[in-house]
Amino acid sequence: MELNTSFWNGRNVFLTGHTGFKGGWMSLWLQRMNARVYGYALSPPATPNLFDSARISDGMRTSVADVCNLDSLCKSMGEAMPQVAFHFAAQALVRTSYKSPVETFQTNVMGTINFLEAVRVTPSVRVAVIVTSDKCYKNRERLTGYKEDEPLGGDDPYSSSKACAELLTASYRHSFFPDGRVAIATVRAGNVIGGGDWADDRLVPDLVRAFSSGRTVFIRNPFAVRPWQHVLEPLRGYLKLAESLWDTGSVYARGWNFGPRDENAWRVKDVVEHVSKLWGAEAHWNIDSSPQPHEEMNLKLDCTQASSHLGWEPVLGLDAGLQWTIDWYRENLTKNTDMRSFSEKQIENYEYLLRNVPTAGDVGVKSS
Repeated sequence: MELNTSFWNGRNVFLTGHTGFKGGWMSLWLQRMNARVYGYALSPPATPNLFDSARISDGMRTSVADVCNLDSLCKSMGEAMPQVAFHFAAQALVRTSYKSPVETFQTNVMGTINFLEAVRVTPSVRVAVIVTSDKCYKNRERLTGYKEDEPLGGDDPYSSSKACAELLTASYRHSFFPDGRVAIATVRAGNVIGGGDWADDRLVPDLVRAFSSGRTVFIRNPFAVRPWQHVLEPLRGYLKLAESLWDTGSVYARGWNFGPRDENAWRVKDVVEHVSKLWGAEAHWNIDSSPQPHEEMNLKLDCTQASSHLGWEPVLGLDAGLQWTIDWYRENLTKNTDMRSFSEKQIENYEYLLRNVPTAGDVGVKSS
């Protein structure tokens, strides 16, 4: 289950979206493995943010630019000469996609096309991994998990844009890389939690903002079921997939699910209650009964493919994942903690779990 850290040592890796939540944690992990990391993204999307709090730029080269600018992206990737490229940049919120559908499609569709085009004209790239979403599937409101070969869809603009990104990636793969010169895969993860996420309209950041300021938070869709997982779980999947793509080429060049075990697909209400207990007496919440834009009620992933072919399995249960997440926010709020060191320590503790898989899981391990 462990990563091949020697594979990443000294390797040139290019990331879009490195100033965001998942891209920030990936950048930090790659730095820990001594990769030469090059980032391309807009300025951090919120204040505060993980990128600044954990001083992620300290160990990498970074360009502040838009993935919708093809010339700029091609130039930056060409200068970095990466062997592996990850595409994290996205408009990643369902409710925002209702407010800004054009921006959502521009970023998630044209941004992905631009990334693929930059890969096509950059001779050094051998592996490319494109992050889409579990919401790329045509949701049938069923209780079983979706497999990678099931129909794509999406009623809201965000989900639709991610399904589009899957389709156009497949088109580029078949049109321009049938010889396997570049192995390109897409990855679909569940609802990701972890320290340093400050996005609006995400459950845990909304809870932390409200609880830390003594406000009551109002929860929409309390009975919706989502596949919750700590951010390090899918990121390990992306890294293992990239290693395997390097070794196998086009054999693994397809879509991959990385989600939690079924027991960690909790209702929104259950997550709120658990975070409230972890936070303490300052936590107050209620149900928002006002009309809301449509969101799917049930969503799970079937990750048999990742388990069978990559040896990837979740090792951190949701109880522990939520504990690590709240630990991070609590430390950050003290203003006295070096959050880069604290974040690196959480990665170190996660790597310890990987080396001790038989005893790993939802054991409430300390994160620092």
